[in-house]
Parts: sequence; structure tokens; C-alpha cells
Amino acid sequence: MSQQKNGRKIAVVLFNLGGPDRQEAVRPFLFNLFRDPAIIQAPFFVRYPVATLISTTRAKSARANYALMGGGSPLLPETQKQAAALEAVLAQRLPGDTVKTFIAMRYWDPLTGETAKAVKAFAPDEVVLLPLYPQYSTTTTASSLNAWKRAYRKGPGRTTTVFCYPTAEGFVQAHADLIRQDYLKAGSPKPARILFSAHGLPEKVIIAGDPYQRQVEATAAAVVAKLGDILGEGVDWKISYQSRVGPLKWIGPSTDDEVKAAAEAGLALVVAPIAFVSEHIETLVELDVEYRELAYEHGGSIYVRPPALGVTPAFIDCLGTLVTEALSSEASQICGGDQTTCPGARA
Repeated sequence: MSQQKNGRKIAVVLFNLGGPDRQEAVRPFLFNLFRDPAIIQAPFFVRYPVATLISTTRAKSARANYALMGGGSPLLPETQKQAAALEAVLAQRLPGDTVKTFIAMRYWDPLTGETAKAVKAFAPDEVVLLPLYPQYSTTTTASSLNAWKRAYRKGPGRTTTVFCYPTAEGFVQAHADLIRQDYLKAGSPKPARILFSAHGLPEKVIIAGDPYQRQVEATAAAVVAKLGDILGEGVDWKISYQSRVGPLKWIGPSTDDEVKAAAEAGLALVVAPIAFVSEHIETLVELDVEYRELAYEHGGSIYVRPPALGVTPAFIDCLGTLVTEALSSEASQICGGDQTTCPGARA
């Protein structure tokens, strides 16, 4: 462990995918998403026209979904609240230092290049890279970190990266607390099933060695263990994956299939967004509207969805711990929990 010094300037960079902030931004946001080689694994001369085609054909339906949320994604305002809360926690923990949080979005404003310039202007002594993707994936964490590496070349400060934190104590506890509240309400008078829903990935990505699915499973198991301490053994739960697009085979089971099955079995459903820490289109439209309607269409009568973690104190406190551990580490990268599947822990 390195010895901490006071009087440092510390930049904490929060990474997320981003989302269109208005209707006009939907198509260019989709284009940025699908031209990413981590998403469409093809040469540039193939990827560029494919991204153009997909963003054009999907724009209309995507605009309709964003219209349900007021016209744009709430992801940036949600992340700004998290950044402010984290900055406040770190100010208490590191009173002798100057800590400033920055937000770098992968596919929409503020984009990584813009944030890298702001961090360089801040001239930090320490930079902590903190993805808001708890479970590591080449399609999210690696893509964001690679973009940062290109944008922050020769930037000032020692850089430490938090690769993932799928079983970090505060992260797991925050999920358990939110789920327990809805589970106790949903399970009376019917038996309830907890469905942990995570964003899906093409199966070939997992076969190639991406640890995302194993880390989602580790998160869900850790949350269930917490719940079992209060609810008792025998909690009914499953993991499912949502947001499938394209013709490729994706990891399963799918959330829509599991929602149908539970509804037809007469179970109350508690659908927990286990891989999302902020409200956005996957939670507010897919989970709250589309899958809820699907449950009712198949005979379900109780469907509840615990909120994303947002600024839940246990979660923000967990992020604060990850940052302070990164600052005190001599390593250039750390992992918060489940180190057996973290590329950063093995590097």
C-alpha cells in the first residue's frame, strides 16, 4: 500500500454509455453506438455503413421510446447526481485534498475527448477511473477505458483504474435493501419470484472470454445471500437478459421469456435491474412499460420493479471506498470483489 499525502488534486472520472438528451440526438447517438468496434466487430469499412443503416432504421422506434421519458434520456442528470454525491463523500474522507468528479460518456455528451480536456486543465496529481458498469465487459468497461486511453495521452497525474466491483459490499447491500422492500410487498398474498434482469450480450462475446455473465451471476448470488439473511432460505430467484437486438444468438434466458413464465405460473414478479446503476431507457421503458405489459398479458397481476441504485447511500459509500482504495494502492488497477473473473486483477 502506498502512503497517502495531503494536498493532492484528485480527478475521479465516472464512465457510462450516455444517452440522447433530445429527439434530434437519437440517430447520431445510435450511430456512435454501432460504429464502436466493441459493439460491431467488423472492419471500419464494414462497420461504418452498418452503423449508418442501423441508426437510420431504428431511429423512429427509438425516438418513440425516448418520448415516453420526456424526449430524451435521464442518464446524464442521474450521473451528475451520483458524481455530486460521490464528490461530497470524498470531501469528507479526504479533507486535505481537492477532489473533483468528471463524467465521460461513451456515445453522447459529454464525450470522452471533451472530458479528457477538462481533466487535463484541472492538472490532477491523481486520476481514478471509475466505470459505472459494476460488471466488466469488453463492450462497456473496456470500450470506455480504451477511448479514455486514446484521449488522455500524456495527461498529468498517476492513473489508477477500478475495473469492476460485482460483489463489492456496499453495492450488493444497496441492491438487497431496495429489492427487499418490494419483495415483502409483492409476496403477499402471492408467492414472489425475484428476476434479476441484466443487459444481454451476443453469445459469441462470452465464448471469446468476456467475464460479464459470470460477474452478473456473482452479483445476483451475493444479493440473494444478503436477502436470505432476512427473508430466510428458499428465496425464488432467476437471472435473465434483456435488450436483445440483431440476428445473433444472445445469452439467456431472455427477460421476456422469464416474465411470461412467471406470470403464467401465477407468481408475483420483482424485476430487479441488477446491472444498471442509473435509470435510463432499459429500466424506464423496457422494464417499466414493455415487460410489465407482457406480464399482465400472460395473466400476471403483481409486477414491481425496484429502482436503480442512483444515489442510494450504501452505493455512493461503496464508490467512495473504491476510490480511496485505488488511491492507496500501488497497483495501477484494482477490483472490488470477485477478483477471479476480473481482467484488471489478473493483469
